[in-house]
Amino acid sequence: MPTRDSRSPGERGHLLARLVTELLAPWVIVLVLPLVVAGRATAGFGSTLLWGMVVALTSSVLPMGVVVWGSRTGRWDGHHVRDRRGRLVPFTALIVLSLLGLALLIAGDAPEKLIALDISMIISLFVTGTVTVFWKISMHTAVAAGAVTVLALLYGPALLWGALVTLAVAWSRVAVRDHTPAQATIGALTGAVVGGGSFALLLGGNTAL
Repeated sequence: MPTRDSRSPGERGHLLARLVTELLAPWVIVLVLPLVVAGRATAGFGSTLLWGMVVALTSSVLPMGVVVWGSRTGRWDGHHVRDRRGRLVPFTALIVLSLLGLALLIAGDAPEKLIALDISMIISLFVTGTVTVFWKISMHTAVAAGAVTVLALLYGPALLWGALVTLAVAWSRVAVRDHTPAQATIGALTGAVVGGGSFALLLGGNTAL
């Protein structure tokens, strides 16, 4: 027989927020986004997989490995690095690995859109990294909003519905008490303006918007 869920609405809401936080974490979005962009920029499956995985590995998988290692060895307070004072090493590792990925893209004559994506993510990372030295800006919302903006620029304004995803991420970060509404909002604006804006500038207006 089915058992009745004894959790309160507040507990269920917190569980949902935690689920959204994990499923739409920056490393997950950055794992998928390069493959989607590569699909728009390349002519075949092999090229899409190759160039997409270069960015995904150097900007998501390998940096996340550093974060997990630090979390498990007690160097910072979990894989989301909630204490901004512990973000220096993860940010530095992410920047170094992302620059390595960018060098590989340039050396391999990767499609322009993939190079623009990688540069825009690095620029956004520098900006959010600078801010987080003084204030705990939300990386979750910055990455989500930046991804939505990039996809809308590539595929057209219909993809702006993804702003709802950014709202869901912002709600989850506040609900789990990792960020304030201001931190989540500024993160989203930074991702859209800095990440999305630099991507558009790098493409020189060659976008769907």
